[in-house]
Amino acid sequence: MARYSSYVICTSPRSGSTLLCKLLAATGIAGNPASLFYRPTLSDWLARLGLTPPESATEREMLETIFESGIHKGRGDTAIFGLRQQRHGFEFLCEKLAILHPGDLSDSERFQRVFGTTLFIHLTRADKLAQAVSYLKAEQTGLWHLAPDGTELERTAPHRAPVYDGDAIRACVETMTDYDRAWEAWFEREAIAPLSLSYDDLSNDPQGTLRTVLIRLGLDPAAADEITPGVRKLADHTSQEWVARFRAENSVA
Repeated sequence: MARYSSYVICTSPRSGSTLLCKLLAATGIAGNPASLFYRPTLSDWLARLGLTPPESATEREMLETIFESGIHKGRGDTAIFGLRQQRHGFEFLCEKLAILHPGDLSDSERFQRVFGTTLFIHLTRADKLAQAVSYLKAEQTGLWHLAPDGTELERTAPHRAPVYDGDAIRACVETMTDYDRAWEAWFEREAIAPLSLSYDDLSNDPQGTLRTVLIRLGLDPAAADEITPGVRKLADHTSQEWVARFRAENSVA
């Protein structure tokens, strides 16, 4: 029997969270994790969940509907709710949970009230330069994810050739670093010891990482045995060139 009713993958862009979400969903027992509360706006949440509340609905009533629908979507046909949460939308999520459960409660206590007993998973990427290059290249080209056979899984804009921008890379490195620090500060404040996962371990041993998560959730790790990665790496020669050029221009070892 699962030890948890839910889990939250606390991460930042280009850290491998799409791969992890697809692995977990493919088991058929570990929810259907997705970025249900990605942008910090209620309109985005409603659009992602396909909801149109009545005009007379109060904010609290809208939130009750949103979270009820989100839990249903994030569970899929399983007994456990999965959520991927990017840092840039996290404070807004906490603010809305506080509207449903006001008073002298911590953020983590509000998560338990809404989603049940929750495991927090901290997925990070140590190589912030590679993470920044991956993010900026995807943002420029519009291509975010490929299937293992090379077909496009997610494209947000028509293709355009990527252009090296050292200043943008530097700013992105700082942003991704700040996201990690913010997660770590929140875990410390909430006295949470998350399950820590790395991009490198996930990339090098996806099945082993999946087993680690299933075991921690109290689910059968054998469910990972036949699961294969559902996404393909986007890093290419251009990515390598950008990393090498940035290191040379900034005297980074």
